[in-house]
Amino acid sequence: MAQTLETIREKVRQHKGVEVCYKATNGRRKMEERNGVIRDVYPSLFTLYIESQQSLISFSYADLLTHEVEMQLASNGEYLF
Repeated sequence: MAQTLETIREKVRQHKGVEVCYKATNGRRKMEERNGVIRDVYPSLFTLYIESQQSLISFSYADLLTHEVEMQLASNGEYLF
């Protein structure tokens, strides 16, 4: 099944409050890997709370669609995107 922004948005909404591991591309050959909890889900973006940094970060659903950000469940390692 092909991913669309709407299916990605709904899947993130279903996992609100769940701890995830994410990998994000940060420029040339730089990857950021951290654990966070999906905090809020908005129409064009979602936020993760990063406890180690005590901060919120946000990503757009397009970041997941284009694979700039990859997420998997922290509990069992199942890939969400």
